[in-house]
Amino acid sequence: MNVTGISRRELIKGGLALAATPAIGTAQAQAVSPQSVPRIGRIRQSVCRWCYQAIPLEELCAFSAKIGLKGIDLLQPEEWDIPRRYGLVCTMGYAGGGEIGNAMNRVDNHTVIEEAFRKNIPMAAKMNVPNVITFSGNRKGMADSEGARNTVMGLNRVKKIAEDNGVTINLELLNSRKNHPDYMADHTAWGVEVMEQVNSPNVKLLYDIYHMQIMEGDLIQTIRDNIRWIGHFHTGGVPGRHELNDEQEVQWDGVMRAIAEVDFKDYVAHEFVPKGDPFAGLRQAVDLCDV
Repeated sequence: MNVTGISRRELIKGGLALAATPAIGTAQAQAVSPQSVPRIGRIRQSVCRWCYQAIPLEELCAFSAKIGLKGIDLLQPEEWDIPRRYGLVCTMGYAGGGEIGNAMNRVDNHTVIEEAFRKNIPMAAKMNVPNVITFSGNRKGMADSEGARNTVMGLNRVKKIAEDNGVTINLELLNSRKNHPDYMADHTAWGVEVMEQVNSPNVKLLYDIYHMQIMEGDLIQTIRDNIRWIGHFHTGGVPGRHELNDEQEVQWDGVMRAIAEVDFKDYVAHEFVPKGDPFAGLRQAVDLCDV
């Protein structure tokens, strides 16, 4: 759970509005950014929808396009078409890849996930959604080695669906110390071991910088060493998962330069819960990461 008292898991399951994020009208959004902002573009940035639940998706898309973002992350299939109206894409879609606490590390989940991916991944390809998300699930007493074997089995069942459609399945790395207790894919090494065994160009890790800073740090070297297996990035200020500013500990411009230097071509999506003006905070993050 984040410091607002509402987690992404709760928002996904319950469709709750994020009370900490004030609603902002289109006129205010335009006042913050009256015209499109040219970007260096070495980092292709997007933003996670769930952090801005009180703002209508159309308004978030309009503002995102104006400040030079490329898309919106973590949308449901029925929402995938909305960013395209603004020249954006859904950069990461939900496609039935399980839930944070219950997904690939349980063999019992594999059939349901495969059925969902067979339905949704071709639709993602048709709508130019390049990535879909999945999770390891929680340990619940299971050894990490067993969970890794099960996850490899599950990903092997669905990797050809992704390969045939040109869509990447991304397994997210999350912290188990603060936000997602007992989550299995809580270290890069575990995720890389799984990726190496699956060995598909269309199965990668979602490397969440916020979560991995909490679990292990050493961000830049870890990214350099493992970029082959990373398909997507998320941001978020540490501690607190708030704005990317001087109140938190990650040097974001340095991390972004490292990502650019390894010639990463996919997306970096901002996933922080703003404490202040949400559009101003998002604009600040995009400026900082445009290296």
